[in-house]
Amino acid sequence: MRQYDVDMRRAMADTLIELANEGCPVFWLDADLVASSGMGKFQKAFPHKIINCGIQEANMLGVASGLSEEGLIPFVHSFGAFASRRIADQIFVSGVYAGQNIRIIGSDPGISAGPNGGTHCSLEDIGILRAMPKTVILEPCDPIQLKALLRESVMTKGIFYFRLMRKTKDQFYDNDAKFKIGKSSLFRDGQDAAIITAGNICLKEAVKAADELRSSGINVRIIDMFTIKPLDVEAVLKAARETKAIVTLENHNIMNGLGSAVAEVLAESRVAIPFARLGAPDCVGEVGTPAYLLEKFQMDAQAIVAWVKSL
Repeated sequence: MRQYDVDMRRAMADTLIELANEGCPVFWLDADLVASSGMGKFQKAFPHKIINCGIQEANMLGVASGLSEEGLIPFVHSFGAFASRRIADQIFVSGVYAGQNIRIIGSDPGISAGPNGGTHCSLEDIGILRAMPKTVILEPCDPIQLKALLRESVMTKGIFYFRLMRKTKDQFYDNDAKFKIGKSSLFRDGQDAAIITAGNICLKEAVKAADELRSSGINVRIIDMFTIKPLDVEAVLKAARETKAIVTLENHNIMNGLGSAVAEVLAESRVAIPFARLGAPDCVGEVGTPAYLLEKFQMDAQAIVAWVKSL
């Protein structure tokens, strides 16, 4: 695994500084987490474009809506559980219903927050935001992808939710890789089965599983579905036509997330194919390292291998 020169949060700060220098009306709001979000560099460069709202995410979303109404593009940040569950009504009423233009950064999603306890594990955030009309849900896997998606997101008005792994420097893609919101990336081709996944933690496990399966003569396609909503329907149906089984893997509850979205496409298109959803098994989060929770929730490479072989 290659390592990028900065982690995801620094890549985000650098990108927003570039956008501000180019005249893009970006603005940053944080819930007393400027150090955690890595936006100190942005604060130094543009002290008039950042507000620390304190630990009051609901109010922060209201402030963002006001800034959006004035023509700015506010980015709001908190940990994933508090950028989704805690402020779901404010996102809907002040953001979606009011037709505002807001970027929500939910950091350390899913089991990556396990060391902080179950209350911090956002295993429900995709389901919450996915149910809201016209929202866009993005889960970039590395700094290269994050920078590209941040830039593309400011070109379109709406409510965008980013699931951000703050501290990883893992680099899956080349520096010149191109991405388009609403389209997936074919990370690895294969004809025997397809793994549809998103985000840093799950893509790493998918690659490990694909490598092990290849040693058994099973060639697996890996689809990086970094846009969870709107889903790349064409890529799902193509995988269903060209492979013998599909497994989805997500750092989220298997209910109402990526796996559910893929299942809806397959069912509504009347496609019959062996299929399994891997993720947190409709449970609450708990204390534990990501490695421990990956194994406990059967989201790790060994679980993927076993499911692909059984299907």
